[in-house]
Amino acid sequence: MADVIDIDDPADPRLDDFRDLNSSDRRPDLPEGKGLVIAEGVLVAQRLLDSRFEPISFLGVERRRVELADDLDGVDVPFYRTSAEVMAEVVGFHLNRGVLAAAHRPPPLELADVLEKSRTVAVLEGVNDHENIGSIFRNAAGLGADAVLFGDRCADPLYRRAVRVSMGHVLRVPFARVPDWPRGLEVLRGAGFQIISLTPNPSAVPLAEAMTGDRVAVLLGAEGPGLTEQAMRATDIRARIPMAPGTDSLNVATAAGMAFYERVRTAS
Repeated sequence: MADVIDIDDPADPRLDDFRDLNSSDRRPDLPEGKGLVIAEGVLVAQRLLDSRFEPISFLGVERRRVELADDLDGVDVPFYRTSAEVMAEVVGFHLNRGVLAAAHRPPPLELADVLEKSRTVAVLEGVNDHENIGSIFRNAAGLGADAVLFGDRCADPLYRRAVRVSMGHVLRVPFARVPDWPRGLEVLRGAGFQIISLTPNPSAVPLAEAMTGDRVAVLLGAEGPGLTEQAMRATDIRARIPMAPGTDSLNVATAAGMAFYERVRTAS
């Protein structure tokens, strides 16, 4: 069982791993700083405990500790028990979820290892909104995509907001970087993936008709600019999601969800 330690002083240095979570330059989850992963809420903390991310401490109120009691059985890390008021002073805002977990970032997964175990992957270029990244991971988990890969200019998937929006699935769905973008897509092609770029261009093939490969990688770009032409030239086929008149595109996380659903539908 986690060692329960009562703390009533918000300045206690043992709480530094949870301090200033809204700070732009002092957050503990900055990769160039402490490089921690912060999980918010009971469900996300449970998913962290069931992942490759090893917790180093918890901070929360008694009610949430009780809810996590079975999950913390055999977990040899401190649970700093405090009040909601002290938590708010430490993290910088009122936290309705009542519990936080901190973990170190493990070594990045190798691209080849992720691809070996995958049949359906999303590949992101220029997606720099943490909420979109979190939603993409949640959609991937819910619709059976095997991994999320990152090309050029993407935001940190382990930023606190991305972890929260993903409902902890960013800790469970494998992810890796594609080096030498976009030439690194050749690694996917060499592993037998059909590479599809999503575009609103009306001349592109409807998405449902594009997914013909046994292994599929779907490229998605940032909202607004979309994928670069260089990235699309490195793919096998350009596909579009048919849209109603007067509209031209979807939110990138929604588009990813549509692509994952089509993959499930066409593969069944």
